[in-house]
Amino acid sequence: MAEAEGRAHEAKLAEEVNRRMLVDRANAEREKWVAAINTTFDHIGGGLRAILTDQNKLVVAVGGLTALAAGIYTTREGARVIWGYVDRILGQPSLIRESSRGKYPWSGIFSRAMSSLRNGDKTSSKNGNGFGDVILHPSLQKRIQQLSGATANTKAHQAPFRNMLFYGPPGTGKTMAARELARKSGLDYALMTGGDVAPLGPQAVTKIHQLFDWAKKSKRGLLLFIDEADAFLCERNKTYMSEAQRSALNALLFRTGDQSKDIVLALATNRPGDLDSAVADRIDEVLEFPLPGEDERFKLLKLYLDKYIAQAGSRKPGLLQNLFKKQQQKIEIKGLTDDILREAAAKTEGFSGREIAKLMASVQAAVYGSESCVLDPNLFREVVDYKVAEHQQRRKLAGADGDRA
Repeated sequence: MAEAEGRAHEAKLAEEVNRRMLVDRANAEREKWVAAINTTFDHIGGGLRAILTDQNKLVVAVGGLTALAAGIYTTREGARVIWGYVDRILGQPSLIRESSRGKYPWSGIFSRAMSSLRNGDKTSSKNGNGFGDVILHPSLQKRIQQLSGATANTKAHQAPFRNMLFYGPPGTGKTMAARELARKSGLDYALMTGGDVAPLGPQAVTKIHQLFDWAKKSKRGLLLFIDEADAFLCERNKTYMSEAQRSALNALLFRTGDQSKDIVLALATNRPGDLDSAVADRIDEVLEFPLPGEDERFKLLKLYLDKYIAQAGSRKPGLLQNLFKKQQQKIEIKGLTDDILREAAAKTEGFSGREIAKLMASVQAAVYGSESCVLDPNLFREVVDYKVAEHQQRRKLAGADGDRA
């Protein structure tokens, strides 16, 4: 018993000794840091006193700090101004949504070369007419091909270009036709939308002038396509048009007053009657894009069947893309004949090209939603019937909204 008490007492004494050693060590460390801090502040204070008491040193110190701050500010603001100037002179205008030209003159050379090598033979074989994925009524298709040839010859002879107006319901291929027309004519193209002009407010006039200055620098000539043109090129007598919109319209009219050898202006609208009379006066060619007929709908169904169904899961060029992107599952097509596609073409009367593309995308989604990943006539007809009913319901809703308005 006495031996146990002695051991406990010894342990308690050892613990007390260790605690005191830790406290002493912490106090010594604290005193060392306090001394170091005091020494540092003494040096700083001494330096400040030396500067404040010596007028020459004070002037040098203040001048050095001022020069350093001015240098940092000047460098930052100068770089910002220089980059803004370079971007304004060489860069792509903010109004442009899509362009065959790069953002800067040197950035589009490689991409254009690779695109031409990749797509040189592909676009001519899709529908057998050398006009890419654009499937239109034969008479309209022929007219656009004539325009592309005439535009190419106009460019070769340095004659003024002719401006164009594309009108028709949404999704009928106006944008795709403009893109293909520029490609077949050997021109660059740039796409913008009229709805982007109004939010610019007072800056709209400046942006319009920058846009045309940029477009004129294209050595190949440029087709400027303005989608939803009626959004800012509507009649100037409209009461709801703001002063900024009116000024933007006047700026565009000023830049298009004479026929140009550098720019083809192509406007697209669903409501051609809303365009300002001065805008309509600048148009040389007017093309109507109607809803596709039954034969065009059949061709569109075949085109998008190949694009969304037959080619789904096939390997695409690009090693990095194949490594880092999950590959789509291959879809098996069973019993889907041309007669079934013609039946669907007859059912989809009133569909635009875009709606047919969405229909085939819905077919793809339905196939991926099934267990077998097989497209058969029953599943295809089921999706077509559903989309036709949905289309009719939308038309009823649109008609009801129009009656209320």
